[in-house]
Amino acid sequence: MFGPITVPFGVKMLFNTVKLKPDVNFDQVELAVGEMCMVVKETYGGEKGGFIAGQVFKFSGFVSDEGSFSNSKAANDHYAIVTYWHSFEDHERSHADDIFKQKLNALLALCSETQELGYDLLWQGEAKAS
Repeated sequence: MFGPITVPFGVKMLFNTVKLKPDVNFDQVELAVGEMCMVVKETYGGEKGGFIAGQVFKFSGFVSDEGSFSNSKAANDHYAIVTYWHSFEDHERSHADDIFKQKLNALLALCSETQELGYDLLWQGEAKAS
């Protein structure tokens, strides 16, 4: 569950930003996120539904001066759920399924905003071992 993942070239990546309601913290949503991720992994994984891998990140508060081109240096506290799929159609089918919707609705009740954007993988690489 917490091991490394392999992202094959050509995947579709969905990047979901999750902003919690002001009186909610991640400890309060950790179970909902975990259950939702487990349903995706177990129900839609591989040939069953096109899910390849996923990750959950918490915004650390760091905004790079060197890598940011913006007048604003502020960013709201949020979480990111990153998932990798064989196709956008696989992703949409899984999220339209009642099993997933039940778990998503439990999380959404604690959120002020979510946005999920889809990306095509154009490049990937690793540093050479020394």
